[in-house]
Amino acid sequence: MVTDSIADMLTRVRNASAAGHRSTQIPFSKQKERILSVLVDEGYVESFERIDEDPAKPMLDVQLRYQPTGAPVVRELRRMSSPGRRWYVKKDHIPRHKSGLGVIVVSTSHGVMSDREARKLGVGGELICSVF
Repeated sequence: MVTDSIADMLTRVRNASAAGHRSTQIPFSKQKERILSVLVDEGYVESFERIDEDPAKPMLDVQLRYQPTGAPVVRELRRMSSPGRRWYVKKDHIPRHKSGLGVIVVSTSHGVMSDREARKLGVGGELICSVF
């Protein structure tokens, strides 16, 4: 049994990307769907869709993105907050990943969004993961 499903999702994307797979499947949850939508908006993942072949176990099919040279777009994908150690920050203390080149996914009271959006809206929250 997986205790941290978000870390499991990040590991699946990281491993599939490193292995050169075009897609990977992840067990569905609304939180994962929101995180993936941020990754799509920021250009790290091509697309994703919900698959309901087995209604008891819906899945997310994630289409990974690669550069024209064949190198994966996702170079680094790291979990920041974990179930045992939550990491919350105020709006003025949201860090910049790789001097602003990377993205930090933040769960706020206004939903899951990128660090840039959270700064623009002036909200803090839980730092979920960083992507570069």
